[in-house]
Amino acid sequence: QRTSALASIKCFLFGCGTPAVKPDTNRIVNGEDARPHSWPWQISLQVKHGSRYHHTCGGTLVGPRWVLTAGHCIWPGDVYRVVLGEHDMSVQEGTEQIRDILRIIVHPAWDIEHVANGNDLALLKLDKSPILNDSVGVACLPAAGEILAHETPCFITGWGNLYSNVTDSSAFRTWQALKPCTIAAHDVCSSSGWWGTTVKSTMVCAGGDVVSGCNGDSGGPLNCLGQDGRWYLQGVTSFVSSLVCNELKKPTVFTRTSAFTEWLSEVN
Repeated sequence: QRTSALASIKCFLFGCGTPAVKPDTNRIVNGEDARPHSWPWQISLQVKHGSRYHHTCGGTLVGPRWVLTAGHCIWPGDVYRVVLGEHDMSVQEGTEQIRDILRIIVHPAWDIEHVANGNDLALLKLDKSPILNDSVGVACLPAAGEILAHETPCFITGWGNLYSNVTDSSAFRTWQALKPCTIAAHDVCSSSGWWGTTVKSTMVCAGGDVVSGCNGDSGGPLNCLGQDGRWYLQGVTSFVSSLVCNELKKPTVFTRTSAFTEWLSEVN
């Protein structure tokens, strides 16, 4: 009998969103080096080029064998792996765990030709469960339909460049960065002068101006602290402005995970 991804994830929720190393979120003004392994659910999705693997996107461990990332991070024919427990990509820290991907399930309504239609999600089933420890943990998923209030404080994590919309992978940060951001309510983010009708109700906006997601952050988590003291994956990084990452009134747009509970429950 096959168990759905959501059921598998829910079985593990008792231990989700509680990192052994607490994030340092008090003094951050802009993106900077995150406290090592304080976001233990953040993974590096790596694509094979020749005989080597290279970081291409972020992602989030949401269950013992499940990673949630963006649909636009997946291209047919490419070979991927997941690295967990990573912090500084320039060195071997001894905390890394590498897993092959047994199955890739891209949301059936995702269309790379029409990014603004939404549904920018993909689930990756790992070949085997990672060893959960102080460096590797699971994020919590929000309740179905949950909407965060305007200016709710959250954090983006990932290895993407902080400021410029670069495409050269050598310009990615080698260590995980923490970027504070606040939620922009849908009626604000979808208003004229902001993203307008580009932003759908299944999306959530956060950051913009000084702090935003950028290349290499794609697929990574929008981390928001719940009232229960646990960290929740409220969004999966989808897109930023095509001009610059930090354009005023063009916050990072995330796929809102609470809008896709039904899809998660159908994936086996």
